Amino acid sequence: MSEANSASGGTPSLKELFGRTIELEGEDGASVLWTLLAELQVEGRSYAVLQSDAMRKDGDIEIFRVVYDGANAPQLESVEDDEEWENVSEAYDDLQFGSDDRP
Repeated sequence: MSEANSASGGTPSLKELFGRTIELEGEDGASVLWTLLAELQVEGRSYAVLQSDAMRKDGDIEIFRVVYDGANAPQLESVEDDEEWENVSEAYDDLQFGSDDRP
């Protein structure tokens, strides 16, 4: 459970490919700009922690699973499983705050 510089298999990280800002299409078809907060490896899977401007106000984050297609292009998948989401969220908290009990 540590921050990844590159995804497994030598593929470039999202930060290397896109920088700190990623534009995604929202459910309504409108473009949404997200800030890439972190890239993590948890239980052998790659994840991206993103935050939109609207989410920043409330301190919320969104977690996406990063998978690579046949052309080695990254695809972001929503994490629907609550336990998986919590595991990645805890890993992100550990990355931010370490093992100390800081808020």
